Amino acid sequence: MTSVIHDIGYRHYDGKRLGRAYAVRSLFTHNLRAAYGLGRPVKAKIMPFLLCAIMLMPAAISVAVTAIAAQVGAGRDVQLIRYSAYAVYLQPLIAIFLAAQAPVIASRDLRFHVTPLYFSRPLSRLDYVLAKYGAFTTALFILLATPVTILYIGALVTKQKHIGTHTVHWLAAVAGCLLFALVLAGLGLVVAAFTPRRGFGVTAVMAVYLLSTTAVAAVQGIAENQTQFTVAQWAGMFAPFNLVDGVQVWALRAKQSAPEPPPSGIGGPVFTLLCAALIVGCVAILYLRFRKAGAK
Repeated sequence: MTSVIHDIGYRHYDGKRLGRAYAVRSLFTHNLRAAYGLGRPVKAKIMPFLLCAIMLMPAAISVAVTAIAAQVGAGRDVQLIRYSAYAVYLQPLIAIFLAAQAPVIASRDLRFHVTPLYFSRPLSRLDYVLAKYGAFTTALFILLATPVTILYIGALVTKQKHIGTHTVHWLAAVAGCLLFALVLAGLGLVVAAFTPRRGFGVTAVMAVYLLSTTAVAAVQGIAENQTQFTVAQWAGMFAPFNLVDGVQVWALRAKQSAPEPPPSGIGGPVFTLLCAALIVGCVAILYLRFRKAGAK
């Protein structure tokens, strides 16, 4: 039997091979855009941009009130919202954004079974996880840091006193926003990655936030009624917003915004180490989850 080679018109690719770094960068950009519905239908943009607009409103109102107070001579340094407190005060809005958009980043590839296609390129599982984690962290950081920066710009425009102090507090708050984004993005992606259904993912992320916040608030209330203030302070590390606020209080010297500060002494270092462990643990869980999904 004679073998025959048929020329069916395929041509070799002779162009530039962009490699692994380009693949990671493209995946990061794609997921960052997806977090805000960019490149998707209009209805996908409504929720993220609506939440962004609502997040900006308190900052804009604060700047307007400060400007009016300066104009009428009511005194300067009128600041309705502290920089470091913004995320804690508006945590329900942030939680809604987290619940709505985490499944977009974590579950769509699982739902459409496209993860093996990503791993057929020069892209490792860790690259894939870090690109998605980084994109969602960046999306949350933009959501959190933009209103804080508007507050700072308002302080500059209205010529507040002690602008150097404002600058220090703003920089510390931006660092706090990054920590909030890292912790919340990790938790949201981990929860959403275990269900390919977006509706289930939204419900699961919101349930984790509500249960942890409600349980911690109940424990703290009971402990305070029984004058067990140390117990109330330690309980705060089991709610993500309270945990990060504790790190802000200890490491960034911010004023307390959560109901209870971290315990004195080793409380601050423990809260900080728990934050770091949480971030690393979320990356590890996501790696294991997507490695399993990519093997199918």
